[in-house]
Amino acid sequence: MPRFSIIVPSHGVAGRLAQALDSVLAQSFGDFEVIPVCDAPDPAAAEVAAARAGRDSRVAPVHSPPSAGLAGARNTGVRAATGTYLLFLDGDDTLVPGALAALDGHLAGTGDVDVLYFEHERVPWWEGEPANPAAPLLAGAPGGAFAPDRAPHLTGVRLPAWSAAYRRAFLTGPERPLAFPDGHFTDIGFGGTVAAAAERMAVLRQVVVRHLVRRQGNRLNLPGAHHTELLDQAELVLTRAAELGLSEERRGALFEHLMAAALKTAAHPRRLPSGRRAFFRRAGLLYRRHRPAGYRPPGGSLGVQHRLLERGAYAAFRALRGGNRAATGALHALPVPRGLRTRLLYRWHLRRPLDPHLAVYCAYWGRGYACNPAAIHAKARELAPHIRAVFLVEADQVRSMPRGVDHAVIGSRRYWEVLARAKYLINNANFAEGVVKRPGSVHLQTQHGTPLKTMGVDQSTYPVVAAATGSFAKLLGRVDRWDYNLSSNRHSTQMWERAFPGSYEHLEYGYPRNDVYYRATAEDVARVRRELGVPEGRTAVLYAPTHRDYATGFDAGGLDLEAFCAAAGEDVVVLLRAHYFYDRGGRRSSGRIIDVTGHRSSEDVCLAADALVTDYSSIMFDYANLDRPIVVYADDWDVYRETRGVYFDLMAAPPGPVARTPGELARVFRDGTYAGPESAARRAAFRERFCEFDDGRAAERVVRRVLLGEPPDALPPVTPPAERVPAPAAAPLVRS
Repeated sequence: MPRFSIIVPSHGVAGRLAQALDSVLAQSFGDFEVIPVCDAPDPAAAEVAAARAGRDSRVAPVHSPPSAGLAGARNTGVRAATGTYLLFLDGDDTLVPGALAALDGHLAGTGDVDVLYFEHERVPWWEGEPANPAAPLLAGAPGGAFAPDRAPHLTGVRLPAWSAAYRRAFLTGPERPLAFPDGHFTDIGFGGTVAAAAERMAVLRQVVVRHLVRRQGNRLNLPGAHHTELLDQAELVLTRAAELGLSEERRGALFEHLMAAALKTAAHPRRLPSGRRAFFRRAGLLYRRHRPAGYRPPGGSLGVQHRLLERGAYAAFRALRGGNRAATGALHALPVPRGLRTRLLYRWHLRRPLDPHLAVYCAYWGRGYACNPAAIHAKARELAPHIRAVFLVEADQVRSMPRGVDHAVIGSRRYWEVLARAKYLINNANFAEGVVKRPGSVHLQTQHGTPLKTMGVDQSTYPVVAAATGSFAKLLGRVDRWDYNLSSNRHSTQMWERAFPGSYEHLEYGYPRNDVYYRATAEDVARVRRELGVPEGRTAVLYAPTHRDYATGFDAGGLDLEAFCAAAGEDVVVLLRAHYFYDRGGRRSSGRIIDVTGHRSSEDVCLAADALVTDYSSIMFDYANLDRPIVVYADDWDVYRETRGVYFDLMAAPPGPVARTPGELARVFRDGTYAGPESAARRAAFRERFCEFDDGRAAERVVRRVLLGEPPDALPPVTPPAERVPAPAAAPLVRS
């Protein structure tokens, strides 16, 4: 029997579940079992849990359906647990180093207790200081084990379920087992009944759990009728306390905490958009029915609210609370566009109705008609011709726009007008700081690559990157506008979830820009090669290095490309595509080097290439769809990993051969290793993992779901990788 069982529900937190589990497995005290509770149909969390279980026998995943909710998941974990003490850890929280050793040491001194409360640290994952809200609550508790009557305030419900360790025999005893009640606010129902039933308690004045504060705050604070369930939990707890015959002092503490929660909800207009009067009256009934004998309400304004609640005087309560709130303008905190005239114009357009048939697109901060937004736009013209579209571009990109594509210059009056009026806003980066998310509008974030390097808030621990990113609070404020986020594989889904925490819905539809890799013909490939100037019969090697945050300017990654061509073979030419940060309109073509950095479509460039050489650029994930050779040139992997941070070890699972010097790179082309069977095997595994949803119909799925409103089960299913046929290469890969 292990000393501890740590139960970790994982619904909706697959992106951070690995960190939670790893924080347990890294504990210096090893006598434990960890029980991840996964949604049976949720492969993302199940895969993370299964991977840990395969490496460590102490990990024992179980399943609970999403319909059972958080309470059902925790109760499932309790039934599977065998440890002496149970801990509950949310799937996006972590145990601090040494936590289990500290708990074991403290319990050795107190002996068996029913519940051991401990401190936790609330850590914002953007700007802000950590907080320890449990510390003042636990500070006044006696040392060692004690009877609850010695600390009546601990009979309250101010600590979450994951801020205590529970004796399993106490929770699961045959006489009256204690379980998490169904519905919302289950921590209140569980915490209150546990505190009321406990006979021996102890307190550890040390942080055990590091809780990541959700950016939008507690989900329970969101508007909705679920707030009435707070009163259900309060009634459950107060009824149980009366049955147990608790002392008046303990019942008073419990009563006061529950009524404070009810008053807070009743006074919060955003939590209950409707039904506040009925909520208040029901809370008043609870107040009168369960008020302990001799209970004295607090003083001041809060005491007045208690008396109004007891009388059910909602009108007076509303007037009191309304007098304490100052009216604020709807646009008070809005970062408005520059220029008084433009501000007034934008504000005026925001008052006009949304145009239900207007969609606004933007790619790479206005760099032209490109990437996923362009592919979605093209498919929308076919499937949703009633939707008018406007592409947003910088002034110097106007000439590059395809004929017939309506556009607006960023910063112009029309730019702000369409942003204010459009129902659909589609971008692969983010819209400007001042753009308002209007009710009824639909924001789709398409992303522009599969993440190998850290993104979003995960960059905060890498100083060079964090300094360039700016305010993470502002970044995540822009994330709050997203309704949908596009993903091309489950790895991306998990990383977007942790890098850009928000309430959006993941669309695992594939990347629309990659559709062309399954639609293009041999004639299309030959045409693109002619346009780029690839000599007939030559092997075109696309060299596409990524940007390095620790370097300035572009130097081809330190490679002498002419020397590479000479050493790799007489038939090799290089298509050089620098990161778009370095696209300044000039060309670096010379000899056997063809500069394609300024070419509008990276998809065309990939179609033209017989093989890809890259370092850590996300282009490798897209190019893998073509099932053509990929070579990783990793001359500075260790430096890149330390300065930028990565989500997985590319060197352990590359899409092809890895070269670390120019000589090694030339050799794999000269001897044909780049296209050999080992390279093909690595590429197949890479495609299976990272080209999961890319099958040539991603744009269609997006248009049907987002613009036409079709239900998910009506969309075209994803074609399995084994059944896909990518565009053919220009010629068979035969070495001279």
